[in-house]
Amino acid sequence: MNLLRFALLIALGCGSPGLAADSPPNVVVMLADDMGFGELSCLNPDNGKIPTPQLDRIAAAGMVFHDAHSGSSVCTPTRYGLLTGRYAWRTRLQKGVLTGGESLIAKDRMTLPKLLKKHGYHTAIIGKWHLGMLFDGKHVSGAVPIGAKVSDGPIDRGGFDVFHGFHHARQMKLWIDQEEVTENINHEEMLPRLTRTAVEYIRDREKDGKPFFLYVPWNSPHSPVVPTNEWKGRSGLNAHADFVMQTDDSFGQVYRALEDTGLIENTLVICSSDNGTSPQTSGLKELLKAGHHPSGDLRGMKADLWDGGHRVPFIASWKGRVKAGSTTDALICLTDLMATVAEVLDEDLAETDGVDSESFLSVLLGKSDRSRSSVVHHSYTGKFSVREDSWKLLFAPGSGGWSSPKDSKAAAQGMPSLQLYNLKSDLGESKNLAGEQPERVERMTRLLQDQVKSGRSTPGPPQQNDSSVDIFKPEKVGKKR
Repeated sequence: MNLLRFALLIALGCGSPGLAADSPPNVVVMLADDMGFGELSCLNPDNGKIPTPQLDRIAAAGMVFHDAHSGSSVCTPTRYGLLTGRYAWRTRLQKGVLTGGESLIAKDRMTLPKLLKKHGYHTAIIGKWHLGMLFDGKHVSGAVPIGAKVSDGPIDRGGFDVFHGFHHARQMKLWIDQEEVTENINHEEMLPRLTRTAVEYIRDREKDGKPFFLYVPWNSPHSPVVPTNEWKGRSGLNAHADFVMQTDDSFGQVYRALEDTGLIENTLVICSSDNGTSPQTSGLKELLKAGHHPSGDLRGMKADLWDGGHRVPFIASWKGRVKAGSTTDALICLTDLMATVAEVLDEDLAETDGVDSESFLSVLLGKSDRSRSSVVHHSYTGKFSVREDSWKLLFAPGSGGWSSPKDSKAAAQGMPSLQLYNLKSDLGESKNLAGEQPERVERMTRLLQDQVKSGRSTPGPPQQNDSSVDIFKPEKVGKKR
């Protein structure tokens, strides 16, 4: 054990009687779906018009990260990275999301629940899976019969002990218990049911006494945008804003269950989102007219390479260990959860595990204000960007996603194929410096190429990507006829 790790463990109380081996912390991760950085009022005080009192309260009890990123600007790849500590673009999924079929997580891939089960944890996912799923051994995109058996899901591929929830938004009426479709429910009922089920799970854990990992990937505020009658009209803005408020309340109900049971005394709670807000389903024009900016001061939204696509809310609470009311500008990624939890448990990851995961435990404990120095971003269309310190290089002429200009239009207009921004002085990514700094562009390009070629972005022996990876995806601009 190196001296830094020893010092961190002492700071945690680990290695001293009664905490490390006897009382490992519970871990609760709650993940909103399509909730941008600027949706939280505590992160967007000037241009945020949606009240989020529950997440604001959790933030006040812990640490707020201002430079946290999802592994992608869309759903499936982010969830893969969170659970495996590996960028999803190393798999067969080079763009977009899965609609079903074989799981993106290989049978022998280490996952966060598998890691925690090695240390005696009970593990549960209550919510949205979206990493591939078979029904009665088949890829079913339409109607699924009640009683259908589920495989390639959270139990056999994710390594969870318990699963209650659904696969993805287009199959959101299907309620699954463990490895069986048990009933159809109304879309409006999904968020309340997930909330109740998560609260019940926590109350059961109080009786059990065994450490647990609870992963709650909400269905909201992703479409279908279906706030319940209790929440309709509460925001005074539109249905999306109402749904954000209801989602905030669900975060709060789970957190209160931890408080009511006393489990909060030794539980690491992470609250975040899988990507930015959708410009297509959020009623964006209405929100902007009312003065609400879902991405805050960031450029772009869900699906994009610009930071509004993948810079996400990230709050960490751990009573007595994470300082209440603290903030950090440390650069982190959702892939970093695996290495962070491993360090908490004094677990040395195998050379093949968590290849894109770096621990931010020292940041949580207030021992450092720096985590990783670089991170790779990926967009809906499969475009790449690499971040190094405050610099960001985009391998796309446009947004890389759904925002204007899309890449094809940007290329047709003759816009540069690369974008370079200094986020320290230009958070809104407005001034492209690629033409002025060719040496930096070349160096950052090599950095990304090396991380792709090595099959990892962390120190260790090279690994194999599952598929070939092309960081240059030039737009095909045809001539008008």
